[in-house]
Amino acid sequence: MPNTSDRLTLVAGGAGFIGSHLCRMLLESGERVVCLDNLQTSRRSNLTGLQRYENFEFVRHDITAPLPTSVVSRTRQFERIYNLACAASPPQYQADPEHTMLTNVVGTDRLLRLAEASGARFLLTSTSEVYGDPEAHPQQEDYRGNVSCTGPRACYDEGKRAAETLTFDFARTGRADVRVARIFNTYGPNMDPGDGRVVSNVVCQALSGQPITIYGDGTQTRSFCYVGDTADALWRLMESDGDMLEPVNIGNPRELEVKELVDLVSALMGRDLEVTYRPLPVDDPRRRRPNIERARSVLDWEPTTTLEDGIRATIDWFARELGDADEVDTRIVASLDSRRKRTSAARQRVAGPAAAASQTAVG
Repeated sequence: MPNTSDRLTLVAGGAGFIGSHLCRMLLESGERVVCLDNLQTSRRSNLTGLQRYENFEFVRHDITAPLPTSVVSRTRQFERIYNLACAASPPQYQADPEHTMLTNVVGTDRLLRLAEASGARFLLTSTSEVYGDPEAHPQQEDYRGNVSCTGPRACYDEGKRAAETLTFDFARTGRADVRVARIFNTYGPNMDPGDGRVVSNVVCQALSGQPITIYGDGTQTRSFCYVGDTADALWRLMESDGDMLEPVNIGNPRELEVKELVDLVSALMGRDLEVTYRPLPVDDPRRRRPNIERARSVLDWEPTTTLEDGIRATIDWFARELGDADEVDTRIVASLDSRRKRTSAARQRVAGPAAAASQTAVG
C-alpha cells in the first residue's frame, strides 16, 4: 500500500465555480489534489490561484471519455473522489444537452468505477433540480420531485437523477463507499459573469449599467448559499462516517423572491436599478427552499455567511473582474477571508498533525 503522504484526492470539475473553492479548501488543509476538468464551462483564471500550491495537479480531461493514463496509473493512491463535473447553469447545460446527460451518467459511472478499484470514498454533487418545480415546500430529501423528463431542462435534471441512481446502486451492491449532496443555488467569487445564473446576472447587469432582467413577475423564490459555506458542507459530508445511503441537502434555508434579490443588490450598491421583464423559461421552478435538518444533524453544518455579506463580497469580486473599482469594499472581502482561514485552521485540527505538517511544507 502507498504511504499516507502518497494519498490523493481527485476533484472532477475542480476548475469550476464551486470546484475551485473546494480545491483551495482541500489544498489549504494539506491534501494532495488532482483536478480533472475539460474547461468547457470552467474559467481558466480559477486555476491561477490553485497552481501556486505544490500539492496541486491539473489534468485536462472530459470524463465522458475513458480516464487518462495519468489518473488510471495511480488508481491505488486515490482516497477521496469528488464529482463536481457538469455545466450547472441552464444556458450552459442546454447548449449541449447530449453532453450534459453523458457527463452525468457516463462520467459518473467512470468515476464510480475508479472509486471501486481504488477503494476511495466517492461524493457526487447532485442538485436541487432533482426536485423539479416542487409541489412540496420546503424541499426535503424524501420528496421525489416534479420533474419533466422531456423538457429543455431534462438533460440536467434527469441526468443528475440518473447519476444519483448509479451512485446509490454502487453503494447497495458493496462496490463503493458513497455520499450524495443536493446543492441548492450557490453564489460567490469565481462565478462566470456570463453563466446566466440569477445572482451573476443581477450583479453584472447592475455593475455595467444595464437594466436588470427579471423572468416572469419576479415572485418566484430562491434560496442562496455562499460558496464558502457550500464547499465546507461538501468536505464535511465527504468526511462523515456511518451509513450514508441518503442524499443530503446543502443550501441556505433563507428564502426570498427574485425581485427581493434585486432590491438587496440595489441597496448594497446605493443606486436605483432599472428592471426589464421577460417571459419565465419553460419548467422554471416557482419555489425553491431547502430543508437542511439532515445536514444539521449529520454534518453539524449550517450556512454562516449572511446573504448581505455574501452578496457584497460577490459584488466586490465582479467589480474587480469588470474593472469597476468604485464598487469595491475590501472590508467585507477581508472579513470573509479571515473567516475562511479560521475554518481552514479548524479543519486541520480535526484532520490531525499530519495535515498541519503538510500545510507547513507547501505553505
